[in-house]
Amino acid sequence: MNWLTEFVRPKIQALMEKSQDTPEDLWVKCPKCEQMIFHRELQENLRVCPNCLYHMRLSSIERLNLLFDNQQYQMIPLPKVQDDPIKFKDSKRYADRIKDSRAKTKQHDAISVAVGNINEKNVVVAVMNFEFMGGSMGLFVGHAFYAAVELATDQKLPFIVVTASGGARMQEGILSLMQMPTTVIGVELMHNSRLPYIVVLTDPTMGGVSASFAMLGDVALAESGALIGFAGPRVIEETIKQKLPEGFQRAEFLKDHGMVDIVVSRKALKDTLGRILGVLA
Repeated sequence: MNWLTEFVRPKIQALMEKSQDTPEDLWVKCPKCEQMIFHRELQENLRVCPNCLYHMRLSSIERLNLLFDNQQYQMIPLPKVQDDPIKFKDSKRYADRIKDSRAKTKQHDAISVAVGNINEKNVVVAVMNFEFMGGSMGLFVGHAFYAAVELATDQKLPFIVVTASGGARMQEGILSLMQMPTTVIGVELMHNSRLPYIVVLTDPTMGGVSASFAMLGDVALAESGALIGFAGPRVIEETIKQKLPEGFQRAEFLKDHGMVDIVVSRKALKDTLGRILGVLA
């Protein structure tokens, strides 16, 4: 009995503790080709699958670190708005959904704004985060976008928006749809100030975001393979009762049909933006 309790049991417990200490996220499965990728290799490749070049989604912080020189930038305080303006509730209270998203993403809402240098060009950048309620556009996103425009025009700086959104935030009803004209007015202010307004479309950019400020850039870039459109492909097929072309609503298809100026890989994105800023700014 002593042999079992003093030797065998400690060995088993040590093995169990070792297995529990092993990180669960050492490997990541590519959503497209389903190949297993070592986590460190994926991070070094900017979350682009080395096998099929599928561009996985980035958080706002990862995106900002990718774009700005030496990962140096200043986050801009954004206007506060009412969290739950129409007291919406379905299977769960909207206020609780917001709290859960803030806890998950460590962000206040679906957009962040920062100022810094891209290839030594000072610029205002707004980045949307799909992890926060699908990057949906509500009061906060609309007001934050307009605040970023005011900052850019006041300081005579170019403005870059990186989109990632499923569309308007329906939990805010008509108030979410009203952010479409709000952002369009902001874009018009950039144009009237004769300052560059550049849009980077990432996967996915859909709904009210694509129907407003996402498609109004002086230059429209898209990451490789990004889904870009208004309604989803399945909804369109069911509506028109026709089979859609291969790659419909993907970045490369939109470029071929004149909706996007440049399709760029993630590794080349920062330098491409730097060259565009060098010409326009």
